[in-house]
Amino acid sequence: MTERDYDANPERFRAGSRITAAYLRPGPTLYEKIARVIAERRAARVLDLGCGDGAFGAAVCMLPDPPWVVGLDAAAALLSTVPGPVVLADVTAIPFADKVFDAVVAVNVFDHLPDPAVAVRAAHRVLRPGGALIAGAISRRDSPELAAVWRPAPTPFDAEEAPGIVGSVFAHVTVDNWDAPLLTLPDAAAIADYLIVRFVPPDQAVAKAHELPAPLVVTKRGTLVIASDSRATHRTGRDANQA
Repeated sequence: MTERDYDANPERFRAGSRITAAYLRPGPTLYEKIARVIAERRAARVLDLGCGDGAFGAAVCMLPDPPWVVGLDAAAALLSTVPGPVVLADVTAIPFADKVFDAVVAVNVFDHLPDPAVAVRAAHRVLRPGGALIAGAISRRDSPELAAVWRPAPTPFDAEEAPGIVGSVFAHVTVDNWDAPLLTLPDAAAIADYLIVRFVPPDQAVAKAHELPAPLVVTKRGTLVIASDSRATHRTGRDANQA
């Protein structure tokens, strides 16, 4: 499982957001991409599982007709800075009634759980008929440019397993993979910061950063899983159940 340190060390998470914002290459962000899916589905009520510092909520607010978004996170330290309605809770025990949301968003959340299917079933329960779960997951082959000094640790919800796990709960699963340059880290200091955000101890991160060329373009690999019990009019990628 991916380590959870969001209450003990919220600055590590926030540093990751700052690094992404500072060094992001041109193009739509993952949250902007999800916001487009939300708009295509005309979702009016959205639950943002593991909302962190509210990055998805900020992206969706840019839509011409933004939905009502409720953020949910188990880390009180992060929720304290999120604008809008938030709930302190675990994603495996969502404290809402059945069938109340048009969409549930979960980006890099289910990898923290020993059994992600429990949270997928919880998301399914709170979705109205025709509603969608939109889940993001990182690949085991993420950031290949760092392979000489760092590799992602396997999790229970890597991009390679995520479609199958979600498909065990939902009738229809669409898979939209990404594999493209995302960040340009300009120097060793930026590379070290990127490694620290990924749980590399600071002294090791600094040493390893000097082993890599700078500027360093980092490729992000993962998948966006869009799941529902009914087929959507707007679709992206391929239906995993028909692969």
